[in-house]
Amino acid sequence: MKVVMINDCSFVGETLTRYMQNNFEFSHLKRRRCFFDKTFGIVWKILQSRGDLYHVHYLFQECYLALKFGKRPLVGHAHGSDLRDTLRSNKWGWIVEQNLQRCDKVLVAQPTILKIAKRFNGAAEYFPIPYDPEKFYPRPINSEGGVKKNSNCFSA
Repeated sequence: MKVVMINDCSFVGETLTRYMQNNFEFSHLKRRRCFFDKTFGIVWKILQSRGDLYHVHYLFQECYLALKFGKRPLVGHAHGSDLRDTLRSNKWGWIVEQNLQRCDKVLVAQPTILKIAKRFNGAAEYFPIPYDPEKFYPRPINSEGGVKKNSNCFSA
């Protein structure tokens, strides 16, 4: 079975893929924070993707695009701020609400947001966030005091 992971949130998708059975093949559509990759780049990646199941992290723009392009069955994975904050937004809340209603399955990463998700999609379930201590551990503070720069959108 080919699973297309769209976006990622705190490396949850990347961690999940490591613990899945060998009969799953994964394609992971990630994006960087630059304008091109957040807009046309992710649109192109979603349009070109082919899979048996689509799993989108964070119920905002990528989920909306996957639904618009008919990527089904679609699992929407809510991680927190999408349901706690963006859903209440006058400007963007309608997108999250529509995504919640239209996803074939909704997973929530925190038990505190399950009730919110169930109001819009009765099939919503709590799915604990996998923790990878190799990715998340205390790191020393940057001694040079520099600010981390965004990656170049046009590099490989």
